[in-house]
Amino acid sequence: MIIGTHLAKAKLKESYDAIIIGSGLGGLTCAALLAKHGKKVLVVEKHYTAGGMTHVYSRKGYEWDVGLHYIGRVHHENSTLRRLFDEVTDHQLKWQKMGPVYDNIVLGNEEFQLVAGRKNFIKKMKEYFPKEHEAIEQYIALVKKVNRGTPSYFIQKTLPRWARVLSKPFLGKTFLKYAAKTTDEVLSELTSDQKLKAVLTGQWGDYGLPPKQSPFAMHAMVADHYLDGGNYPIGGGSKIAETIEQMIRKYDGEVITSAPVKEILIERHQAVGVVLDNGTKIRAKQVISNAGLINTYEHLIPEVYAEKLGLSKILKPLSYSEGHYCLYIGLKGNAEELKLATTNQWLYLDEHHDENVEKFLKDPSGEIPLVYISFPSAKDPSWDSRYPGKSTIEMIALSSYDWFKEWENTSWKKRGADYNQHKEDFCQKLLQTLYKRFPQLEGKVDFYELSTPLSTKHFANYQRGEIYGLNHDYSRFASQISTRSPLKNLFLTGQDVATCGISAVIVAGALTALSILGYRKGSGIMDLITPKKKKE
Repeated sequence: MIIGTHLAKAKLKESYDAIIIGSGLGGLTCAALLAKHGKKVLVVEKHYTAGGMTHVYSRKGYEWDVGLHYIGRVHHENSTLRRLFDEVTDHQLKWQKMGPVYDNIVLGNEEFQLVAGRKNFIKKMKEYFPKEHEAIEQYIALVKKVNRGTPSYFIQKTLPRWARVLSKPFLGKTFLKYAAKTTDEVLSELTSDQKLKAVLTGQWGDYGLPPKQSPFAMHAMVADHYLDGGNYPIGGGSKIAETIEQMIRKYDGEVITSAPVKEILIERHQAVGVVLDNGTKIRAKQVISNAGLINTYEHLIPEVYAEKLGLSKILKPLSYSEGHYCLYIGLKGNAEELKLATTNQWLYLDEHHDENVEKFLKDPSGEIPLVYISFPSAKDPSWDSRYPGKSTIEMIALSSYDWFKEWENTSWKKRGADYNQHKEDFCQKLLQTLYKRFPQLEGKVDFYELSTPLSTKHFANYQRGEIYGLNHDYSRFASQISTRSPLKNLFLTGQDVATCGISAVIVAGALTALSILGYRKGSGIMDLITPKKKKE
């Protein structure tokens, strides 16, 4: 589905209140909230369709979500996320709850189910690890403690720099304390059972760092987010961007595609608009970049201003997250016939997450340390009416941009026979993993296609094909990245402002809108992103 109006068909105004660069969920959310508050808004997108990592891609009569797999909490109508989604989609986006087992953590030949609901989760873990009752209880209590301190950490990102400096010792204190400790360090204080630690950290692929590298605060956010189960948008991931775009247009905003931005227009030391690749200049009172922090500071701000603002010093302690492979599979037969469940599969070699990742990054011909398998067609109740007799699977594995250096200057679909052979070899490796786990699927595959970090670079404009933007290590959280750039009237949004994931990005869009509107005019947004005291 194509979302947005092509630049060639658009009737652009000479100026706007706000221009948003990039139509990922953070940019669309910010645009919708600003438009609803009376701002004249324009979203410009490089790609041919809007939605960023929420858009779908189609091949041979199938469609897949490129970045959405499941979302927590939106089944609670009073949760922060549900209220935010309802606000920016005008209540048009509907959700389907996944089954009671949302994730399977597989360590070699052993399977551990993550079941929805705090009490159910604890009970199941105690069944698996009867000698670790106290550690399991302490773990859940600690996850909850860290998450109670998380909102204030993100709220301070909306403040001016001087206020952030003054409030740092108070706002987000708990979050930063546990961001300074690795997940493995914290869990090792609770238990010495390596297998229990491996199961509890079995979703580390959701943020891209294994337990000895990831901040516990990051792990705690993800673990808590899914503790009551997962959900999927009815109609697929494109429904998110589609319904938000409708909201933007309802309030006279515009979403323009095939409109890459060459640079941010700067006059009198402040952002005053953008210059498109075709030379068109569009002016605005505020510019919001949803293009990623590194892209914005290194590629969209003219070098002379970047030097004056000291942007290289801001970027120096930060690093890119790793890349990924994604195998998109189309199958003959519906979910019932193929025995496909909604449960996600996390397949690991054993309980040694960090060691296996290290080996693989040194020798990519070795065994894959993590394979994630999702069944989007089984999660969507509207799928069978849209694609009768068909099913889809997505398989994700760790990758590295460095493995593709020899092809980085080639063009999409024209990278050569060696590149295609590399992809085919890895496809077969993943397919054998799939058949080992689900033998009933062998012979049912009708189509498959593999993306690499070069694909991510081409479509998402991430310079090293990184799946999660900035690396989610401690330096990222301690860096004081906020919604406000050092350049006047230039704001930031998206996953680099918050964290990776659909839920974090929609919050980032709201935080940026709040920064622009201020706490008085944006009081309604503040109410949306402030957790309610009532238990969800």
